[in-house]
Amino acid sequence: MDKNTIIGLILIFAVFVGYTLYTAPSEEEKAKQLWVRDSIMEVQRYRDSVSMQRTLLQTEQESQQQNIVQDLETDATEIARLDDRLGVFAGSGIGEDKIFILENKKIRILLSKKGGKIVNVQLKGYQTYDSLPLYLYNNDKTVFGYTFFANNRIISTNDLYFQPHYSDLKYEGRDSIFISGDDSVSFAMRLYTDAQNGFNPNQYIEYVYTIFGDKFIMDYDLNLVGMNRVLDPGTSYLDLLWKADMRRQEASLDNERAETTIYYKYSGDEVDHLSERKDSEEELVTPLKWISFKSRFFLSTFIAGKSFDNASIEATTDESSKNKHYLRSMMAEIRIPFQNQPRQTFDASFYFGPNKYSTLKKFKLDLERQIPLGWSFFLLAWINIYAVIPVFDWLGGYGWNYGIVILILTILLKIVLFPIAYKTYLSSAKMRVLKPEIEEITKKFTKSEDAMKKQQATMALYKKAGVNPMAGCLPMLLQFPILIAMFRFFPSSIELRQQSFLWAHDLSSYDSILNLPFNIPFYGDHVSLFTLLMTVSTIMYTKINNEMMGSASTQMPGMKTMMYIMPVMFLGIFNNYASGLSYYYLLANLITFGQMFLIRQSIDEDKIRKQLMANKKKPVKKSNFQKRLEDMAKQRGVNPKTGKKK
Repeated sequence: MDKNTIIGLILIFAVFVGYTLYTAPSEEEKAKQLWVRDSIMEVQRYRDSVSMQRTLLQTEQESQQQNIVQDLETDATEIARLDDRLGVFAGSGIGEDKIFILENKKIRILLSKKGGKIVNVQLKGYQTYDSLPLYLYNNDKTVFGYTFFANNRIISTNDLYFQPHYSDLKYEGRDSIFISGDDSVSFAMRLYTDAQNGFNPNQYIEYVYTIFGDKFIMDYDLNLVGMNRVLDPGTSYLDLLWKADMRRQEASLDNERAETTIYYKYSGDEVDHLSERKDSEEELVTPLKWISFKSRFFLSTFIAGKSFDNASIEATTDESSKNKHYLRSMMAEIRIPFQNQPRQTFDASFYFGPNKYSTLKKFKLDLERQIPLGWSFFLLAWINIYAVIPVFDWLGGYGWNYGIVILILTILLKIVLFPIAYKTYLSSAKMRVLKPEIEEITKKFTKSEDAMKKQQATMALYKKAGVNPMAGCLPMLLQFPILIAMFRFFPSSIELRQQSFLWAHDLSSYDSILNLPFNIPFYGDHVSLFTLLMTVSTIMYTKINNEMMGSASTQMPGMKTMMYIMPVMFLGIFNNYASGLSYYYLLANLITFGQMFLIRQSIDEDKIRKQLMANKKKPVKKSNFQKRLEDMAKQRGVNPKTGKKK
């Protein structure tokens, strides 16, 4: 390669480099070119995305069209099936559930569009043992529906969809209605028959619920409009099925279940109930006034305006239930009379509220008989109704703590019973004074075959001294109905529910101060302090009483041992009972100790002994009855002293 060629190549390279540098874009031109390129790419991606979305939308529309066709075919099949199964009620066989609320200051009731029934009842002024809102029942298992024949089909309203109807137009369209004071409002749920273009407004079953301000009771009317053309001819009644799972409200599940069952009242007759301790059922073949699902302190009661024809009732317990708020299952199948008229009304009412004597008594329907006050023995019921409850309500009206109320009530009862306590102590003092003479008789008759002679000698001593050995027993027998009446009253008193006193959080339940990691048979898995104190005081009272009775206790050594065993038995029985009851018995024992001390200071046993010894020297007066016996013996020629014929 020569010189000229090399120079030429260098010049060509220089021209190329110079041209490249000259024609190169500036920084602004580079940024603009980059923006244009990116925009073109973004537009292309958007076009691809739109194309993809159109493809997906087209595919989805095609799928929806296929589903619509399938749904129409399914709906047509379902409609045909409903029409075959429900007849004129087929249109109400499908729908969407909805909840409507009726409430006042005391109760809150939820009504379901499905079945038109009550599915939830809350008592506002109360809580459960674990501080939750108190619901009488609240679950999907609640059933309240009528069964009847229509066009040769069995219809059950419980699974059909009702339509709301507002009697008061100012509440039109509301899902929740609240009233108070003296106001009331009616809200209806209607189950229509089908018509060509919807529902037939002239044929329907209607539940009319009327709630009142500040009341636990709610009216319920069943209206049957045009049903004489729907129900099969010959229909004389509708079967109402009412089922609900009662919910646990108290700390002691066993105690609450033991008081949960179905109560009922025959029209114009007595109140009765199913077994509280086991599953039971019964056919009630005569007219009924009301049927009640009762737990320990709360009621769900269905009350007829006139009467129910008859009913089948059942109370069971599902022991396998894992729901800690489950209590018992209740069922009532009630026959409602039907008169085959164009329009018929069956009026009734519901009571959802506390099992409280003063509240239930006002209805004059014997609803208060559901409170276990000792109705099986009139004396126990009278003591509670005419003495204990009025005084208890009077004291409670001052707003005092119920522990103080029980204390004052116990003091008042002890004051009333003081004359009986005095008589009992005086009798025991006389028996104690005669103890040396009784011991002499015991030494005289030591052989077992002389037991009868010993008994006769002892009774002769009592007679000469003017002492009645049964005088101490009679006052105690008079006090016994009061003790039993209180045993019935305190556990059933809703006033004590969730009322705290000292260490007891709830005087209607046990007052546990120690929860045990195990269960002791006949005792439980906790330690109730009031029960423990009551047991100790009862043992002390038994010991003091035995010492006071003196010789009388030696006559029956087996009874003496039994008197010590009983308090120990009470320890197991009362450990799971209402602490208010154990507290009452503890107070009764302590006040009795005080009374015994005062009486003992006021009685002079030396003076009593002198009087008894003076009585022994007096001739024994014969009673009229004894004189008649002796006269009859003489007429038969029998010597009254020896028992032998003359």
